[in-house]
Amino acid sequence: DVQLQASGGGSVQAGGSLRLSCVASGFNFEQYIIGWFRQAPGKEREGVSCMDGYDGRTVYADSVKGRFTISRDNAKDMAYLQMNSLKPEDTAVYYCNVRIFRLDYWGQGTQVTVSS
Repeated sequence: DVQLQASGGGSVQAGGSLRLSCVASGFNFEQYIIGWFRQAPGKEREGVSCMDGYDGRTVYADSVKGRFTISRDNAKDMAYLQMNSLKPEDTAVYYCNVRIFRLDYWGQGTQVTVSS
């Protein structure tokens, strides 16, 4: 079974940093793009960043460019999201994602709360 588990969330003050981790299992990790999404209360889930498993290409939402960095360790089946210069508007539940044969799989999410 495909499984993803995100961790590393917490409460920080604006300007602080957090590093999220996502451990994956049940599929050939390096073959797939891994994405990070977030969902704030009352808002739709939005894409934050994603990274290709083979060539390392990355994509970032405009709102996080220059502040967040996605990375992955294919040998460990893990992905990371380094979040710096956090803002209150980054407050959300963060999820890691993989799409396999047009099916989306999600981790359970990790809460990030940024206070001003």
